Amino acid sequence: MLGVAVASVSFSAPLIAATAAPALAIAFWRNAMAVGVLSPVVLLKHRAALRGIGRRPLLLAVAAGALLALHFGLWLPSLRMTSVASSTALCTTTPIWTTILLRMRGHRPPRMVWAGTLLAVVGVVILTGVDMTLSPRALAGDALALGGGIAAAGYVLLGAEVRRTVSTTAYTYVCYSTTALILLVTCLVAGADLGGYSATTWLQLAALTAAAQLLGHSLLNRVVSTLGPSVTSTAILLETPGAALIAALWLGQQPPTAAYPALAVILAGLALVVRASRSA
Repeated sequence: MLGVAVASVSFSAPLIAATAAPALAIAFWRNAMAVGVLSPVVLLKHRAALRGIGRRPLLLAVAAGALLALHFGLWLPSLRMTSVASSTALCTTTPIWTTILLRMRGHRPPRMVWAGTLLAVVGVVILTGVDMTLSPRALAGDALALGGGIAAAGYVLLGAEVRRTVSTTAYTYVCYSTTALILLVTCLVAGADLGGYSATTWLQLAALTAAAQLLGHSLLNRVVSTLGPSVTSTAILLETPGAALIAALWLGQQPPTAAYPALAVILAGLALVVRASRSA
């Protein structure tokens, strides 16, 4: 399920880059459409689970939704400012921040986890250095993507906590509803157009919702309760080569040659973290 989830979210960045709609509007619609699909399922089969959510899990699920909105609100605009490969690589540094947050909570990761995390950070520094030489706009996009990765770490950790006692469907319904509501208010305040799109754009939004949101994010929320936040967030790094490959084949978007060593270093850090997590 984790493999299917990573493959599904790999379509997210290329689809967003190809969709002719404001970034914030794309973020809103992918969550709003997901809530629309989940609503009949929740009302018909999961009403008891939804009513049975305790006060603390409910508040944590709402907080996770707020962090997910922040994640989308930062990352999606970055895809219009820097390459898909660079944006995805920086946004999927989630395990770095997950490891740091777990340490702050008293968890002691193995040394190899720290070594892999440090190696991934080195890759991030190399990649941002490459984009710094390209343009200030690309560097600003990198900063937004990095912020999106930090927000995603909080989202994963809160989701793992809620999923201890709450079903996947009930949690994702509360989380996505919160995200959609926050992004709707953000779009209205920012003046982002929420309609008037072409049929192709609506189809792309539907594909993004089905692949990345309903299949990708929902499966990540399903497996995080058993695999844990460290392995789950680290595996998301595999989205980087997947998104880069799809962007190259579909959009003809090739990252700078100097970016490839940075991507390799980030993935090497991933390998160390996964190996340490499996042996722990």
